Amino acid sequence: MANVLDGKALAQKIRTQLQQEIQSLQVKVGRPPGLAVLMVGENPASAVYVRNKERACEQVGIVSFGSHFPANISQAELTEVIHSLNNNPTVDGILLQLPLPPHLNAIPLLYEISPDKDVDGLHPANMGRLVRGEAGLRSCTPAGVMQLLREYNIEVAGKDAVVVGASILVGKPMALMLLEAESTVSIAHIKTRDLAKLTCDAEILVVAAGYPKLITPQMVKPGAVVVDVGINRITDYEGRSVIVGDVDFAGVEPLVDYISPVPGGVGPMTVAMLLQNTLWSYKQRVQYSLQ
Repeated sequence: MANVLDGKALAQKIRTQLQQEIQSLQVKVGRPPGLAVLMVGENPASAVYVRNKERACEQVGIVSFGSHFPANISQAELTEVIHSLNNNPTVDGILLQLPLPPHLNAIPLLYEISPDKDVDGLHPANMGRLVRGEAGLRSCTPAGVMQLLREYNIEVAGKDAVVVGASILVGKPMALMLLEAESTVSIAHIKTRDLAKLTCDAEILVVAAGYPKLITPQMVKPGAVVVDVGINRITDYEGRSVIVGDVDFAGVEPLVDYISPVPGGVGPMTVAMLLQNTLWSYKQRVQYSLQ
């Protein structure tokens, strides 16, 4: 059976390290890091995600400036909130929880967030830094995948890697991070012809397509490393609502060397990287206090 990439355990290890570092830095700086999480409306899934992020902040010592706005807030009003947070010296990170109500355009709002406070790593300036291999805030989910690979001492350099999914949130930055780590990278997606031919050649396969159990046992290379980023809610044969990934875990696990589960794999790492990004931004902002 494969080694399971335990993102939940690694995320807790990272939180403990962050908590210790923040306690030490706060004495020198005089304030803790601050993260503003903006949520609009009453989307139940978003509310759960925001609560989890706020609890994670509390656990490590990051002050959470959580702001929940009514669904009818205007584009101009939300833009003004972001500008205010950009200018707030106690806020080191800003996160706009998606999705937004239909009348709001998310992309201009994300672009209004200062690149140095863009802890989701979605601003074009931060994407550009990733392309150029420069230091900067990295997209949380692919950064979490890379951290997971490092934790398990999985060699990436020189390997043939395939990323299934080409979104700006995961697929594209994931491919860039693997390329930066000297993998040979191919990007596929749901419309790729003969997807199985491509995935069967992958020594490292990262799947972020958003289709439950898309990757079957016939689509993986024996001995590969498989990282499942998908989170899909489906109804099982007994009528229960369950969460599954983009990979048929039960079928693929016996064939590969490493595999991440869903849940408990990449998901917890995404939140851990959000906290890590907030600390990184804080350290950039207060470095004069540390000299």
